[in-house]
Amino acid sequence: MRAGLTVVKLGGSLAFSDALKPWLDALADCAGHVVVVPGGGPFADAVRAAQPDMGFDDRAAHHMALTAMEQYGRALVSLGEGLVLAGSAAAIHRAVRDGRVPVWAPARMALCAQDVPASWDMTSDSLAGWLAGKLGAHRILLVKQANVSGPLRDLVARGVVDPLFPRFLAAARAEAFVAGPHDHAAAAHAIRAGETPGIRVGLQ
Repeated sequence: MRAGLTVVKLGGSLAFSDALKPWLDALADCAGHVVVVPGGGPFADAVRAAQPDMGFDDRAAHHMALTAMEQYGRALVSLGEGLVLAGSAAAIHRAVRDGRVPVWAPARMALCAQDVPASWDMTSDSLAGWLAGKLGAHRILLVKQANVSGPLRDLVARGVVDPLFPRFLAAARAEAFVAGPHDHAAAAHAIRAGETPGIRVGLQ
């Protein structure tokens, strides 16, 4: 895996946004340099809404939320050029090596991981951090529906990132950045150049 790899978490909040297709096009231009982690989007929202009424436990909800990410990922692959689903580290390596953009299907890896809790406190943000650690990626870019900035503890308090993200970011020993919905061109240029792809988010 090349040293300049960036894990890009593409938020589910972009699912119905005009910004989604430009981001997919920009990421396609970063083939060989990025791995995409899909958010859960409307598919995860359906799981959240159903759990209180149906009463299934958090373990079931966790599995269903991972599947929701895969559903969103399949939609992204159908909408973008050069994107391919990848459910294992080996598949991600192959896609990057072949000049494709792997879109992570997380269930296979995450369900087997002892350090991935079955909790709503862990969203696709933390899973992006976890994957970065597994791949040795140097950067994590979180693409959000709104432009945000500030210390990581403030972003957690505001609900911009999930409560477990600082732990997984620290474990990954990667740098984290945040980009807004219209930052696709600048972020893609920076990723290809090995430069800062967004607003840096520090642990402190």
